[in-house]
Amino acid sequence: MTITQFSPTEIQSLLSPELRALLIKDVRKTWPDLTDDLGERGVNQTVAFLATSTRSDEPLTPSLRVDLFWHAFVRRTVPYIAFSRSLGVDYIHHVPDEDEDEGGSDPEAGRSAMALTTSAIRAVGFTVDAEFWPNEGAADCSQCHAGCTDSPVGGKK
Repeated sequence: MTITQFSPTEIQSLLSPELRALLIKDVRKTWPDLTDDLGERGVNQTVAFLATSTRSDEPLTPSLRVDLFWHAFVRRTVPYIAFSRSLGVDYIHHVPDEDEDEGGSDPEAGRSAMALTTSAIRAVGFTVDAEFWPNEGAADCSQCHAGCTDSPVGGKK
């Protein structure tokens, strides 16, 4: 089923409770003290980010915390591709920022990217959970952005 006009509730329901539990388990490998509640919220923020990215003309940037969940999801290719296709795209590409790998991240650009991203997520109708976005008050994020963008069509930067 392709959802072209989606609601946040419809999008969140595309991930089964079993898949949500697997993603939380996967993220716990790098975030051992992740609680079930925070894990559910992380899955929700990742779904909101990904769904919004398929509707944005601007490249959106995940926070470090959202990126952890995105990495877990993209490694589970079968449900990830099914999720992407249900949103009307073949695949939501994960495009690392090459400058980030070389230590060239611009903090001001990162703050701007986070503000653009959270604004876009809200505009689509999702709730932004401040615990997952540094510009919204996430407490223990050490960088201003994760250094990667989305691309539902491949190569969008």
